[in-house]
Order: sequence, then structure tokens, then C-alpha cells
Amino acid sequence: MKPIKHFLVLMLLLVTSVTSAQVTFEAKVSKKKLGINERLRVDFEMNKDGDNFNPPDFANFMVVGGPNQSVSNSWINGKRSYSKTYSYFLAPKRQGTFTITQATIEIEGEVYKTTPIQITVTAAVDKPKDGNNADYIASENIHLVAEVSKTNPYLNEAITVVYKLYVSPNTGVSNWREIDNPKYSDFWSQNIDIKGLKVQNGTYRGEDYRYVVLRKTVLYPQKTGKLEIEPLSLDITVDVPTNRRDIFGARLMNQVHKTVSAGNRTINVKPLPEKGKPADFTGAVGDFYFKVTTSKYELNASESLQAKVEVSGKGNLKLFELPKLNLPSSLEVYEPEHSENVRTNLDGMQGSISDSYTVVPQYKGKYPIPSISFSYFDLKTESYKTVNSNEIVVDVLEGPTSNVGEDITSANGNKQRVVLSNNQFAFVKTNTDFVSTKPKHFFKSMAFWSAMVLPFLAIPLVIVFKKQQEKRQADVFGNRIRKADKLAKKYLGEAKRELGIKESFYIALEKALHNYLKAKLHIETSDFTKERISDLLISKGVDSETVSHFNALLESCELARYTPINHVEMQKDYDLAAKTITIIDKEVK
Repeated sequence: MKPIKHFLVLMLLLVTSVTSAQVTFEAKVSKKKLGINERLRVDFEMNKDGDNFNPPDFANFMVVGGPNQSVSNSWINGKRSYSKTYSYFLAPKRQGTFTITQATIEIEGEVYKTTPIQITVTAAVDKPKDGNNADYIASENIHLVAEVSKTNPYLNEAITVVYKLYVSPNTGVSNWREIDNPKYSDFWSQNIDIKGLKVQNGTYRGEDYRYVVLRKTVLYPQKTGKLEIEPLSLDITVDVPTNRRDIFGARLMNQVHKTVSAGNRTINVKPLPEKGKPADFTGAVGDFYFKVTTSKYELNASESLQAKVEVSGKGNLKLFELPKLNLPSSLEVYEPEHSENVRTNLDGMQGSISDSYTVVPQYKGKYPIPSISFSYFDLKTESYKTVNSNEIVVDVLEGPTSNVGEDITSANGNKQRVVLSNNQFAFVKTNTDFVSTKPKHFFKSMAFWSAMVLPFLAIPLVIVFKKQQEKRQADVFGNRIRKADKLAKKYLGEAKRELGIKESFYIALEKALHNYLKAKLHIETSDFTKERISDLLISKGVDSETVSHFNALLESCELARYTPINHVEMQKDYDLAAKTITIIDKEVK
């Protein structure tokens, strides 16, 4: 029995050692069912360190935090316990059942994968009204509101949507980004530029709040009936006060992520009345002035003039067609050149639009440009108005006459008699001013003396330039710095051109930072560690805050592919890079 007993003990120890050496890599979630207004935490845990970690694409979710990395390494009773975790915080984009796909990592030359996990997203859930709960406090003190100027406009009447973010006095916002933008599919839209966010005081539901205007948009409805304005949604980092205080008695703040939405808004668009609608109405709505002008009233045959049809005022200037000129058939007319001088503000479009026709008469005579009409819907009186232009007569003074006695055709097709004269060829010039084409001699001319003297005057300049060039070429160290500086500026310029394209932008930004340091600190790429950079910059007299900003930029470049980053955050990183390089230039000794 003893040999069998010893054999069983040996097998048990062998199985235990093999099990303890087994590699584990798994995904864990905080919950498998959540409301669309809740957050989900996903942890990817492994018991051995690995390389080339690739997270899932998190389709149907938005990454609002992470990746956060944590490592646990301990010894208990002589046995080592190791754990490494990558954590992500996700916000669902829509309701439904979704799958968090596999993550992969390479450990000891083998590729390991996690098991896919199904997540069910339900409608928004009610959260407990706990005055100590940071999420509840944030939801009660942060509000995104879409203020619509008019909810029952006419077709093609301008309305404005102003998005305001209201924040209570005891709550702070440290960062925000847009996660869902309205498309305005049934509207002509124009965003109004906002130069800097200005904090203002106001009231929301009768209580004092601070607010900022995030976006202003002008809309012209293009369909009648009930139209939906899609919501604007933001992911906000909120600083919420807690009941805890520091050693000085100041209240500590807790930071939470909050998704807020302005909600859908319904616009009931009224059709324009059919009663009294003019036959020439092309959709103009607003308050307009109309005129037809010509650049000349008298000219000779084969000369040209400009006939301009112009509408100015306030309304949907870009959304209707101008009336066409009706000209006599004996005038040669080219396709009109359209011009717009329109600005858009919260009151809608204002300015002018015009069509400019180039007109060339072929024969002598008087040519009438008859009156044309322009109709629009006046919002003040809620009725149609028609404006007529003045009739213009163009007098062609000199030129050939038509071979036919009655040749000039009016705009409506009637013939007008042309009075023939005996001097119909008077426009042909019989006296000319000829200029001699005999070549002039180069010898003793101004060009001759200039060619003789200029080389002698240029000799001192050439000597000075050559000395400066030799001095610059001898400065090997300076040339290397200048070359690296130019390269850094080049990559910083490339980063600016790539703003909005996350991967390309951060690659160019990282190259710019690296090449700048190579020029300033005279170190090779192999020396680029954060500790080495910090030590060298501080030893050169650079402030520690500036050093931390530089390291933060390098971290942003490294983590960019794991984090959803919008144009605003990329612009902030670019501005910080330019500012940091300028400060280091000033502080490096």
C-alpha cells in the first residue's frame, strides 16, 4: 500500500504545480444588465505580465474612462501572487443586447483571448434620491437646455436653437465633449461661431444658476408638418461637493462622469398660403428689396455692358432663384455670374444676392430692357408682395445697322423700326497712330551702362555673403540645432494640419516633441524615458510644472488610440504643446 500512497501524493503535487503555473486571462463586468443612463465597468485581468494588449472595439458603447492599469504583486507563505488589470468605463449608446468581444494579449509567446460577454441595455432607470450620492447630485445640478426661438414657423422662416449648459453654484464642470450631434436633416442649418465660452448668471426653474452658451444654430425648415430637432448630448466631468473636508476645513470634491441631453424638440412648420400666391413666386420668404441696373446706358456696338439683377434684405437669401432678364433677341447675352454677399446671425440671413449678365449689342439702335417682377412672402404682414423693376433703354450710338430694315426685336417678340443713316460705317477708324518698329541700338544705351556697372557694385555684397555662409557652415553644433528645430516646427505644422484625425494628429505631435528635445538636450532617441527627460529638463532650469505638462503630452500621444478624443481636446493638446515648447525655450539655460 505504501508505494501506491506515495504515488498518489506525488501525482497530487504534480497536478497542483501545473495548475498553479497555468496562465489566466479573463474579462469581468460590473453588471450584465444596466439602464441607458448608467455606466459599466469592464476589467481585463491576467495572472502573468504580457505584451501587445488589444482591447475590444466596444461597439455600441462609448469609452468615458480608461484604460486604467493596476498591478498587484504579493508573497504569501513563500508563494508569489501576481495580478495585472486593464479597466475601462463605458456608457451605452442605445438600448438593446450587445456583445463585448474578445480582448487579446501575448504572454510568454502565446496569444490569449477573453470570452465574449453579453450586456443588456434597458431604458433609463430611476436612481435613488440620495443626497450623498455623487451621481444623483450631478443629475440634479447639471442641465443642458435647447432654447428654440419659435416652434410654429412658416416654411423657409428662420428659427434659432441656442444650447445652454446650466450648472448650480455649488457644482463644477472640469471637462465636456459632444457625444451625439443633431443632424437637422429636414432643415437648412448654419452654426454661429462662438469665440470663447463666457460664464453668465441666470435662473433655471426659478433657481439661481450659472450657464454657458455652447452652440448657436440658425435653421430654415424645408418641409411642412411636424419636424424633429435631434438632441445634443454631452459627456461631462462634474465636480460634486461631498460631506468630507480636508485638514483646513475646506469641502472635498468628488469627480463623476455625467451624460446630459437637451432632448428632442418638435417644430410644427406651417405651409405658405396658397391664396394670393403670385405665379412668379420661387420661395423667397422675408423682407426684401429688388432692382435691375446696368453698368452703361450708352455704348458702341461690340462693346459690353453688365446688367445686374439684385435682391437684398433679410430672409432665406440662399434658398430661392432670382428672376431671369428678358432681353431683345438681337443682343448677345452670356450666362449670368451669380454672387452672394450674405452673413448669418441669430436673426437669420442678411445681405444680398445677384446675377450679373454680360450683354454685347451687335447693331446700332435703342434696346429696351423691360421691367421684370420679383415676389416674396412678407412675414410681418403674412402676405405676398410683388416688386417690379424699372424699364431701362440702352442706346447703341455707333455700329453697323442690320441688313433688314426692321431688325431690332423687342423682348416680347414685336419688331421695332430702325432708322437707317448714311454714316453707318462711321465707327470704323480711318486715322491710326503707327509706331516705328525699327530696333534701337544696344551700345551706349541705359541697359548697356547698367550691365557694365552692376557687376562691380555686386562684388562687396558677394564677399560679405560668402563670409557669413562660411561662418554658418563652420558652426556644426549650431547647424544641428537649427536643423532639429526646423524638423520640430515641420512636425508641429503637420500636427496642426491633421487636427480632427486622431491617429495622424498624435503621431505628428509625438514626432515634433521628440525632435524638439533632441535639439535642446542633445540626446538620442534611445534616451527618451520620462525619468531621463524630467531630470535633464530640471537640470537645465526648466520649471517642474512645465516638465509635468511635457510628460502629460507624451502620455496623451501614447494613450490616444485607446481613448475617444474629439477636436476640442486635440486643439487643447496642440495649444499646450506650442505653449510648452515656448516656455522651455525661455527657461533652458
